[in-house]
Amino acid sequence: MLSVDNLVVRYGAVSAVRDLSLKVGRGELVALLGPNGAGKSSTINALTGLVTPASGRIVLDGQDISRVRTEDRIRAGLTSTPEGRHIFANLTVGENLRLGAAIRRDPKGVRQDIERFLALFPVLSERYGQAAGTLSGGEQQMLAIARSLMSRPKLLLLDEPSLGLAPKIVVQIFDFIGELKAEGLTLLVVEQNARQALRFADRVYVVSAGTLRHSGPPSSLADEHGLFNLYIGGEAATWIMPCSSFSMHWPSVPNIRWWRSASPWCSQSWAWSISPMARSSASRPTACSWRPRSD
Repeated sequence: MLSVDNLVVRYGAVSAVRDLSLKVGRGELVALLGPNGAGKSSTINALTGLVTPASGRIVLDGQDISRVRTEDRIRAGLTSTPEGRHIFANLTVGENLRLGAAIRRDPKGVRQDIERFLALFPVLSERYGQAAGTLSGGEQQMLAIARSLMSRPKLLLLDEPSLGLAPKIVVQIFDFIGELKAEGLTLLVVEQNARQALRFADRVYVVSAGTLRHSGPPSSLADEHGLFNLYIGGEAATWIMPCSSFSMHWPSVPNIRWWRSASPWCSQSWAWSISPMARSSASRPTACSWRPRSD
């Protein structure tokens, strides 16, 4: 269905994606995982035509779409639900759904699809005449996905569908994504939330710093420590910091293990694994020090 060969995306002198190759087979759900800044959204932007690749080839259903306009890619069957949802806040739920079908010329089919998605997302039916900007984050994500499906895509790209949502809502969104896969829709899901993305994935690609680090079946990432190292692109270390000054939740990597550890800085410190990039980050808390793991 989709073949990407040696994709390169640059913004000026900065390479956001470097020689990325991936494939999505018909009926598959493929997960593209990685931390912030890994090049995931740049890849999606290149696939949808929002940015022009510096080099590489994008083939959809046997057609080279590397230089095809965005609207023509939609007509060819490729649709994206962008990061951040980007619904039309001042339009109603119903108007947003109808806009998703703008390229279609079958009014009866459009009405049937609206009824179908309102049945799948009952909350959207309840808010059909309501301005989309008044919906909750989870409801807006449901609307964004339903709007994308209104074009009847062959391949749906989902960019960070869990972004900014409560954990309970994230589970609901991915349950629905699993239903779409069961119906035979082909999906490429770009995510930081590895745990949810791997629930339904047939294959997975992991990128970091614009470079492909791993590809294979989800079972190949069964070792969580291995997944963590792929995310950070290097050897993990332990941060030690006073337990009274810091708390952290990292949902992107499953089951990060927290433990208490005696240290020269505090008798009850929290320790956790974190990336080498974060060690030198300007956003690093000032009240901490680090040392290599010894276990």
